[in-house]
Amino acid sequence: MIHNSKLGYDKPLFILAFDHRASFQKKMFGITGEPSSEQVKEIISFKQVIYEGFKQGVANGVPKNEAAILVDEQFGDAILRDAVANGFTACVGTEKSGQDEFDFQYGRDEFAAHIEKYKTQIVKVLIRYNPESDPGMNARQRGRLKILSDWCHANGYKFLTEPLIPASESQLASVGGDAKRYDSETRPMLMVKMIEELQGDGVEPDIWKIEGLEDTSHYEEVMKQARSGDRDKVAAVVLGRGADAAQVEKWLRAGAKVEGLVGFAIGRTIFWDPLVAMKDGKMSRGEAVKQIATNYKHFYEVFKKAK
Repeated sequence: MIHNSKLGYDKPLFILAFDHRASFQKKMFGITGEPSSEQVKEIISFKQVIYEGFKQGVANGVPKNEAAILVDEQFGDAILRDAVANGFTACVGTEKSGQDEFDFQYGRDEFAAHIEKYKTQIVKVLIRYNPESDPGMNARQRGRLKILSDWCHANGYKFLTEPLIPASESQLASVGGDAKRYDSETRPMLMVKMIEELQGDGVEPDIWKIEGLEDTSHYEEVMKQARSGDRDKVAAVVLGRGADAAQVEKWLRAGAKVEGLVGFAIGRTIFWDPLVAMKDGKMSRGEAVKQIATNYKHFYEVFKKAK
């Protein structure tokens, strides 16, 4: 049992997530390795377009107290400062980008100073954690996550954990190499097990950012574990995984009715196509902003209607 009456998150939460770094550089701009100062400026300007789309989405009707951004410090410094100054809910990421094993972006001794610099309401970590793979790596990750979890709770931040569960070779083989079958038949049980293992070692997210599921009963099982013990205010949001709009809508509709599932954290499905169109000269900057705002509000409405 845990005894933190403040654990959890009890309002709707619709996160526009654009804290992508390594993948954003590589897939949007073809940059591998360290970007040049000119490339950094370009990436920052593209992230600014996403942020403007977010603000436009709020102006268009996504309630400000339910809306949030998730952006990285590297390319989102000015955005984080602006969001906090203007009373938007903001989340900052803490993990090194593009690694299989979670470690702090700025090291164990420095991570706190980087969070305190912005004073966002929510602190986010992404991990890759398969409870049936690499027990040594899983144990090391749990140890680091506990440090972050304890620090967030001691310092008044909400802790958001995004655990991805990549299929092992044997798990994929057991479903005939079919990734969709892995997602629907194997992953839900692994999610419950993963949450239980993290909780068992004192990792206590206020919000779980979980990969989409198509079956409402699977969400219910996940939330039952997430809220076990006396964690009855712990929440979850559904992440978009860069899937197409129809797939994301399915995941949202399946999850919306489940108690404790309070919203989403969607990124590429909202911003990718408008940014590519802008980059290719097929859309003006203003049109890209408008399209991002429209996409963001669309998923908000899908979730609210399904609720």
